[in-house]
Amino acid sequence: MLLRYWGKILQRGGRNAVGQEAAGSTSQGRHVNDGPVGPVSLRKSNMKKAAIYVPNLVTSETLKQVCAQHRSSHLKYETLVVTTEDNITTIRMNRPQKKNAVSSTMTDELIAALEEAATDDSVLTVLTGTSDYFTSGSDLTNALERKEQSRANINPFRIFVKKFIDFPKPLIAVVNGPAIGIGVTILGLFDVVYATERATFLTPFTKLAIYPEGCSSYTFPKIMGPGMAAEMLLFNKKLTAHEACNARLVTEVFPDDRFQSEVWTRLKAYAKLPKNCIAASKQLIRDVEREKLHDVCDKECELIDKRTNSKESSDAIKNFFKNKAKL
Repeated sequence: MLLRYWGKILQRGGRNAVGQEAAGSTSQGRHVNDGPVGPVSLRKSNMKKAAIYVPNLVTSETLKQVCAQHRSSHLKYETLVVTTEDNITTIRMNRPQKKNAVSSTMTDELIAALEEAATDDSVLTVLTGTSDYFTSGSDLTNALERKEQSRANINPFRIFVKKFIDFPKPLIAVVNGPAIGIGVTILGLFDVVYATERATFLTPFTKLAIYPEGCSSYTFPKIMGPGMAAEMLLFNKKLTAHEACNARLVTEVFPDDRFQSEVWTRLKAYAKLPKNCIAASKQLIRDVEREKLHDVCDKECELIDKRTNSKESSDAIKNFFKNKAKL
């Protein structure tokens, strides 16, 4: 039935019909229109079956274009912009009005986007933010109301962190502005971190009476040494981009006016490397500590779950909003 739908589209006008009906998407071009039997899905495994339904006027080249168009499309997201181009899948956090704060919806969508990117045809996956911020960290707007549902909330967060631990391809953070909380802690799970000189890095966990997250209780001391890790995770020290680079949390810092052009020129060159070789090489590097990182993630999530229900944490979050309202 699904392939008959494509056959009807193609029969009504060949390439033009495909352009009109298969390109139906948001302005980001990420979602194929639903057909009469649900979302359109045409995969390589169905190519032989397609020949049964597609009319003779459809050339093999047209069919290839249809399949390629589907493979380069992405799920439709509320809080992300996901694109694939030049063998690079880019996931952009897209809540500029909230400084790209990570809500529960964004957490779920990042899980889905990472799952999708892990199995697509791209060589690299990039995480970045829209507008001026990389991310302002976890969205605390409904934190107090969610107190009773903390266990339900911590499970998606656990899955979210583990998607980074297990990601099979090179994972590159393009830190386009300030990063706070989870936007900083997960950087220890990336293969490369590029930052604009305008970026800053802050983990204000003890101010909110909560524990480190994103495996940072292990990755930060390992990457930057116990002293600097303590200053960040215990005493809320904010690092500039150059300080973060000196501490080895950031791979390289770029001038803000040349940041995007220089980084993307480099990424496009990386994406031309042999896909299977580069993925296997990453696994050799990362497999050694994968089990350890899973254990750290589980322990952090267990402690965060308990801490979320504490009076100390609730009071700290209330004070956070009181002080924010005075600004």
